[in-house]
Amino acid sequence: MSEPKAGLRSRLVDVGVELVTTEGVQALSLREIARRAGVSHGAPRRYFPTHLELLSAIARRGFEELAGKGVAALGDDTASPREQIATLGRVYLDFALTHRGMHELMFRHDLLESNELGLRDVSMPIFSLLVDLVGRARPEADAPLVAGALLANLYGIAQLWTWGSLQLATDAADFAPLLDTALEAHLGRGE
Repeated sequence: MSEPKAGLRSRLVDVGVELVTTEGVQALSLREIARRAGVSHGAPRRYFPTHLELLSAIARRGFEELAGKGVAALGDDTASPREQIATLGRVYLDFALTHRGMHELMFRHDLLESNELGLRDVSMPIFSLLVDLVGRARPEADAPLVAGALLANLYGIAQLWTWGSLQLATDAADFAPLLDTALEAHLGRGE
């Protein structure tokens, strides 16, 4: 008897998540995912007609995990918007640095630009939360632009930290001072 469609589909995504976590984005071939899932190399195509659809399903898990970590870290909303943004920034940087392969996959333009792949419905709420918090922290600002610039800054910190460049350039032992500097650059001095 064959495995139900939802079961094998989920298993293929699970294997992809494990593979990207342990070996990085370059290891995410359909053939390798099928091999590790214990199915024929053509089986993934029955559930994911294109390689991008499977990659998108794997990246979706990353966005869901990141969102869950952000919501859990925010807890109650008694903190100021700036403090909440700082919390989200720490969560994001920690996630990016501890889930390097997943982070790289999540922000691939070919996955994000196609709404047909469904990543916008999990990536945009996270960004919308950031926009809302920026709007409350800086009511005079164009919140989507400031949030976008801040996200780009955090992404850059994550990438340069991963490569070891920022540690060499700044002599920083962790990313906290860089996060504080980015927040000050985009939101002004803290309270």
